[in-house]
Amino acid sequence: MDEPFIDEWLPSHHFGQHAPAVTRVAEVLRSSAAQRDREGGTAWHEREVLRDSGLLSLAVPREFNGLDAGWKSILQIVRRLAVEDSSLAHLFGFQHLQVASVRLFGSVDQQAHYLGNTVGRRWFWGNAVNARDTRLAIARTQTGFELNGVKSFCSGARGADMLMVSVTLGDKPTDRRFLAIPTMRQGITVHDDWDNVGQRQTDSGTITFERVAVDHSEVLGPPGVASSPRATLRNLIGQLILTEIYLGNALGALRDAIDYVKLKARPWSMAAVEHARDDGLLQLRIGGMWPQLKSALLLADDALSAFEHAWRLGLDLSAQARGKVALQIAAARLHAGRTALDITSGIFELMGASATTRRDGFDRYWRNVRVHTLHDPLDYRQKAIGQWLLTDALPDQYT
Repeated sequence: MDEPFIDEWLPSHHFGQHAPAVTRVAEVLRSSAAQRDREGGTAWHEREVLRDSGLLSLAVPREFNGLDAGWKSILQIVRRLAVEDSSLAHLFGFQHLQVASVRLFGSVDQQAHYLGNTVGRRWFWGNAVNARDTRLAIARTQTGFELNGVKSFCSGARGADMLMVSVTLGDKPTDRRFLAIPTMRQGITVHDDWDNVGQRQTDSGTITFERVAVDHSEVLGPPGVASSPRATLRNLIGQLILTEIYLGNALGALRDAIDYVKLKARPWSMAAVEHARDDGLLQLRIGGMWPQLKSALLLADDALSAFEHAWRLGLDLSAQARGKVALQIAAARLHAGRTALDITSGIFELMGASATTRRDGFDRYWRNVRVHTLHDPLDYRQKAIGQWLLTDALPDQYT
């Protein structure tokens, strides 16, 4: 796949030895992305392409036979896949978020079991972790625990081998725990009810739990999720995944718009030019998009480097250092989100009315970004940055 525009902005050497697999997956996703976005539902074939690629084990350490890739590389692959298919990039990113949960909270035996099988049995992970949805109750039993209730925004749960589930075992923030359980366990029903305007193949619907038995060994840890600054890095991985999805959509939208203007767009009569690409107003408009996106990419890459360093510090990571990394990520996500919204809507000013067909599906880029930027409002990230600038207060460990 000859992609000079993308290769310039996201060169394949960023992916190291995994570049051929990334390229193959990106080609498959691009070939049907617009059609699948129109259809919605579950991308069964594309999920299997991801599984067969071996890339699902990137975040698994070498001691468990994983690929042991760095977080910067993993998250830039999320960006690359989001250029072609934001939904599958989302599932790919969340796969590694669940793997990170096992690494951060699992005991030695739990890590050996869950990470080893993620590689050996090629597990795909889904999630039921939405902390804002408190409808899932957990009760102690003689043999462990029982789950009853509902979780929403369960991305990737349909067809997943394993589920990461969040519960609260007490009244303190440190009592929040993660459960790792098979998706096909009796009492679990994964509903096909995701019908939002964007991210249409993330399978982010609801799960019903009815008397679902959970063994003590399936509760990760202790410790809980806020037990150390390192443990709270899970939240930051989620923020970075969103950032990379924004950027991938912006890159894909701008690439498609450039190609369209060069090859298909008809010049406006008042432009007095033979080709749309020679229209000075279009040149002016797209010339403003380029530095905006370039600065967002550089800011995101800086945040990825800062996060990689924080991860490698392990338990030596201080609360203050964690807070500063969180600010870098907040700035990157804020700028990426606002930039992506501007570019994914602004491309139509370049391409014209003929580019608004459902067949082309160029609107999917904006719809994807619009949905994701509402999950965790950007205004709160901007406020956190302003609060730090004026009061020196760092973000707390739960954000």
